[in-house]
Amino acid sequence: MPQFDKSLVWFRRDLRINDHAALYYALKQSRAVYCAFIFDTDILDPLLKDGVQRDRRVEFIHESVAELDAALRATGGGLIVRHAAAPEEIPALAKELGVTAVFAATDYEPQAIERDTAVAASLKQHGAVLLTCKDQVIFEKDEVLTQTGRPFSVFTPYKNAWMARLAAADGDFFLKPYPVDAYLSGLAPPPANVRHALPALAQMGFEKSNLQELRMPTGMSGAQQLLDDFIDRIGQYGSARDYPAIKGPSYLSVHLRFGTVSIRTLARTALQAMHAGPGAGGAGAAVWLSELTWRDFYFMILHHHPRVAQRAFKPEYDAIRWEQGEQAQEDFAAWCEGRTGYPLVDAAMLQINQSGYMHNRLRMVVASFLTKDLGIDWRWGERYFAQHLNDFDLSANNGGWQWAASSGCDAQPYFRIFNPVTQSERFDADGKFIRRYLPQLDKLPARRVHAPWTATPAELQTAGLKLGTDYPYPIVDHAQARQRTLERYAVVKKAEVKEAAQKEEADD
Repeated sequence: MPQFDKSLVWFRRDLRINDHAALYYALKQSRAVYCAFIFDTDILDPLLKDGVQRDRRVEFIHESVAELDAALRATGGGLIVRHAAAPEEIPALAKELGVTAVFAATDYEPQAIERDTAVAASLKQHGAVLLTCKDQVIFEKDEVLTQTGRPFSVFTPYKNAWMARLAAADGDFFLKPYPVDAYLSGLAPPPANVRHALPALAQMGFEKSNLQELRMPTGMSGAQQLLDDFIDRIGQYGSARDYPAIKGPSYLSVHLRFGTVSIRTLARTALQAMHAGPGAGGAGAAVWLSELTWRDFYFMILHHHPRVAQRAFKPEYDAIRWEQGEQAQEDFAAWCEGRTGYPLVDAAMLQINQSGYMHNRLRMVVASFLTKDLGIDWRWGERYFAQHLNDFDLSANNGGWQWAASSGCDAQPYFRIFNPVTQSERFDADGKFIRRYLPQLDKLPARRVHAPWTATPAELQTAGLKLGTDYPYPIVDHAQARQRTLERYAVVKKAEVKEAAQKEEADD
């Protein structure tokens, strides 16, 4: 006997019909299930403060929602799509449909938690309930803890415990796909008297971006296309992923972010390749699975330490005095616009500005440069990435920036400072990636493209390059910046010494 007569599935970061936790539980527990997606004005309106916008993420979602709607219609259902404030619209829609339960995947971000708390309270007033379930991670919240029952703060032991949990007797349960297909007969089409049409981008204040020019596949079909392509080269992932000019990554991060593919599908794919042996891509698959585990790790950190959204994970790092004033603003603008004079940094920033994508190795390089060469607060860079990354995810973005700034959990030591030139020479030796985004450097010899200011006058003339005009001189000397960073972080070293002394005194 179904528990609910009618229910509603609220799609959010799970824009697919297969292996869908909330949809499965709703169909299994209800006689009839409606489906909805809200283009939340609380999220979108801040993007429109400067007027009509082109936002690749909004367009990606729009196309993915259209595909989801078509898939639901093909099975007898359909998607109710609204452009409104979700905290008000979901309870209103639930009342309009006469449902007594709203199912959704758990969201772990602080603002999302506030939104869901408000929705649950509003639904309760109408005799309905909000039921959330785990979907976007393999293990959440307290599912992977230390032997003393505390949350991990270091990745490697977390990963070991994460893998051990999968290897346990019940491990298959966490990767098993939700058998939605067996219950699809319970889907109900949108009632004729309920407004449900997908609004056009223009109706929401947006224009088409360069998504089509970038040939970025969208929706469930796009995710499957990218996964099929990656499976054929997963074995090289471990060795190829650090080189931005090589097709090494899976390029699935934006699909994972918006749930056009499930995390369980990706983890199963990695494990299957690992078990098939090294020759079948096992080594590369193991590295990829480790990257997926980092994602769970950062979700866990955000859940247990929501303060990291505004402050350093390590409190002593909040004492660092970052650069301020006009010079910092000018340096930040140069970093944002790819005008630092360091080609790999500039090419990476042009990549994100033009495509909304940045290679993972380059994310580390540019973050280190901003915080440790320019001495600028990691939160400035975090916000810039949040505005421009197609795959922006609060927990991972925050974790990555705090890793680079050494203020996060299991972060690089504060004295580890990436040299942007040696990073360039190591990971883009021929300058192929640099030349793609900085064509004015195209004719420089490989040994000079990483540091154009070292080129001889003859080499500059042959390349047709005038430094300071065609390409800027470096805005900072790396060696000098390194010394300033060590001095800046001295306050952290003092705090660490004091903490160690206090612990020793307490032990005595």
